[in-house]
Amino acid sequence: MRDLGIETSGGPAHRVSDSIALGPGLVLQGTRMHFRRNEEVFGEGEAAEYVYRVVSGAVRTIRFSSDGRRQILNFYLPGDIFGLECGGQHTLSAEAVADAEISLVRRSLIDTIATQDGSAARAVITMMQRQLQNAQEHALVLGRKGAGERVAAFLLQLADRVTSQCEIDLPMSRADIADYLALTIETVSRAFTQMERDKTISLPSSRHVVVRDRCALELLEAA
Repeated sequence: MRDLGIETSGGPAHRVSDSIALGPGLVLQGTRMHFRRNEEVFGEGEAAEYVYRVVSGAVRTIRFSSDGRRQILNFYLPGDIFGLECGGQHTLSAEAVADAEISLVRRSLIDTIATQDGSAARAVITMMQRQLQNAQEHALVLGRKGAGERVAAFLLQLADRVTSQCEIDLPMSRADIADYLALTIETVSRAFTQMERDKTISLPSSRHVVVRDRCALELLEAA
């Protein structure tokens, strides 16, 4: 992770003040920073000193298996909160999928306010519950037997998180999707191609998906 001190050897770091709404009753003064594509936001095992919110771009959380394979646990889009830990260290690493603006607020500030204000404490609990729900949803996606079902579930989840549920701009690559769904890049690409042939989706470009038949996508997910 880059140095998050106020000053760096090259002068003040690229950051601006930012008001962060972490939930009802929990609006805190934080700092906004820019992260380049593939730049690490924080690393597994590092002290969990900050909580983060995606302003623009996207972030992935990752870990590596014992044989060195990358596993992506989640993708975070604008407005999403990440990096909130139960313990004092990060259990995963986080990287910018593409160039991203990210707001940071010190965890110690959140902890202090949560102990003093009931609504703030409830907001923190809600964030933790949402993280647990995301982990459960990811486990359900990986529980799909076939590649088509996994890719369909992924697209439906992503569609529900964007403004236009029929058109999805993918910030992540096919390799990212493959590592999220525990598939190969070739398998993911074949699943997309088959969906396009079936007129379930269309692919104006590799990063832009148009959902043409949501019912068919839902049926595929449930197969």
